[in-house]
Amino acid sequence: MRRTIIFFLTISMSLLSGEMSAQTEIVDSINSYGTFDRWSVREIKESGVIGGDRKHLFEFYGNQEVTRTKEPFSAPEGYLWRTNNVLAVVAGVTKTNNTVFPEKRGDGYCARIETHVESVKVLGMINMDVTCQGALFIGSLEEPIRDTKTPMSKVLYGIPFEGRPEAVVFDYKAEVGHEVVRGTGFSALKEMGYPDYPQLYMVLQKRWEDESGRVHAERVGTAIRHFEENVPEWVNGCRVEIAYGDITGEPYYQDYMGLKNDPETAFYCYNSDGEKVLVEEDGWADADDEPNYLILTFLASSGPAFYGGVGNVLWVDNVKIEM
Repeated sequence: MRRTIIFFLTISMSLLSGEMSAQTEIVDSINSYGTFDRWSVREIKESGVIGGDRKHLFEFYGNQEVTRTKEPFSAPEGYLWRTNNVLAVVAGVTKTNNTVFPEKRGDGYCARIETHVESVKVLGMINMDVTCQGALFIGSLEEPIRDTKTPMSKVLYGIPFEGRPEAVVFDYKAEVGHEVVRGTGFSALKEMGYPDYPQLYMVLQKRWEDESGRVHAERVGTAIRHFEENVPEWVNGCRVEIAYGDITGEPYYQDYMGLKNDPETAFYCYNSDGEKVLVEEDGWADADDEPNYLILTFLASSGPAFYGGVGNVLWVDNVKIEM
């Protein structure tokens, strides 16, 4: 009996050690690449019908190398960050959009995340203006983009993760509060008459799939902040603590911290049948629950796709998850 107990204790400790090791590797990877000192460039030649220019798409790994390609992005092993700098091929036309850039900071670099209007104009053929929000996140974005339908489903925010971090820490500065401009590409740009702000959005979820293939989640941890003031000088070591459990009764709670279920802003994932489905955030988990999914993103705008404060810029550097 004693040998049996020792055997099961050994197995349990081994499994626990493996889980902790995997968690540590994830955090170490996020923190290491979160210095944004390393970056690479994909140089892509757009279609001749829209000018045939060579455009650059940046990611934050590598040694500033330039790769001339039209191949979809493939993340190197261990790289968990992703920008929404993207290659699109719509109706046979190759187009790019870049909203996240490396920018010199001291002896290294930071990430500059911006909202701008991307215009595609060909006399008598194409006349499109699209509001593009910059996003820097943990997760993946499938390329090439083929259409503008259900834009949130194009990005897979987050990764599986088990652990209870204490905070997300980062350096930042910001230019904020520009008026929201709607630009869907299918109508003229429209000024909406209200301001927009960049956002840090970090949540921990407990996800599961039901018998019909729908994916549900409860919110375990929340660390969300809007940047509502211009910050022209760097703020170093900004620390946003993760609050666990239901935060709706807390004095700092704002509506934008609430559960996500609106298809225009909610997250998507693949279910066990390989179908892309909306993640239904059903409620708030108990404060001592364990999560199985982590979402972390910095956004230049906080509204739905194709709506954004054109001119908003958020600079971030030295992003770390603090355990």
